[in-house]
Amino acid sequence: MMEDNKQGILLESGTNEIEIMKFTIGGNLYGINVAKVREIMISAPVKPMPMAHPSVEGIFKPRDTVLTVVDLPKYLGVDSPKDPKDIFIITNFNKMFIAFRVHAVDRISRISWTDIQKPDKTVSGGAEGVATGIAQCDGELVTILDFERIVAEIAPETSIQMSEVEQLGPRDRNEKPIWVAEDSILLSKMIEDSLRRANYVNLHMFSNGLELWEALSALPQEGELTRDVALIITDIEMPQMDGHRLTKLVKDNARFKQIPLIIFSSLISEEMRRKGRDLGADEQLTKPEIGHLVDVMDRLLARQEKQAKG
Repeated sequence: MMEDNKQGILLESGTNEIEIMKFTIGGNLYGINVAKVREIMISAPVKPMPMAHPSVEGIFKPRDTVLTVVDLPKYLGVDSPKDPKDIFIITNFNKMFIAFRVHAVDRISRISWTDIQKPDKTVSGGAEGVATGIAQCDGELVTILDFERIVAEIAPETSIQMSEVEQLGPRDRNEKPIWVAEDSILLSKMIEDSLRRANYVNLHMFSNGLELWEALSALPQEGELTRDVALIITDIEMPQMDGHRLTKLVKDNARFKQIPLIIFSSLISEEMRRKGRDLGADEQLTKPEIGHLVDVMDRLLARQEKQAKG
């Protein structure tokens, strides 16, 4: 199990650091956030599932839980025979446990998010590429994979669902400025489309926490702050500056701390919830619950408006 490795980063608060587990596929080095990893184990026989996505091997039951196995080499276009020495990385995010087949696991490196660069479209594979960042770890270049995007493609029903917003029924137009930090191009578009469908029409999208923080810091000192930004929504995992560091900066700042801030992430667990609470987040929601996000936005903005009226 990975519990001992995870505690180090989970007990930190807003340090803008990440622990990356490195693994290899076809001789190339990839990485995953340790906070997503629950266990690593030697690969085991898998029962195929009919009509599954081509990259889904099937299912296996290591103990009392049935897990879906994703053939990550196949998903990445690497043609290689399955080897008994392959490794299963058991992950937990978006309230799901999934096993990813890889060829070998390397080691864990602790680095700053500032050392992770957003790949350009030629590296990431286009506008909706699978690489969420390129990191320099121990003198090696590591491609950080967007596991949320991979799962969203393989099983769209597990990702953000526009139907949740449609079930809210007719809604009044809301022009309050909403700032959103989300590095995944695919998920950013899904969030933006969903919020617009919910009639939040004044959206400002940022690809990481640093971009949002710099824009926030550049706002003029004079004037009413809520006219520029009424609410902030942030992911946790982002290159340059993660959501926890952004939350700490906002809530430690006398001018900005009254802005409602929602952490909207696939990584919300009890440990992460405690961390976000300590940093001052107003709410923390687990992806892909977009309908719940809209409800919470409504409530926080109504509370803010009531406070402003005294």
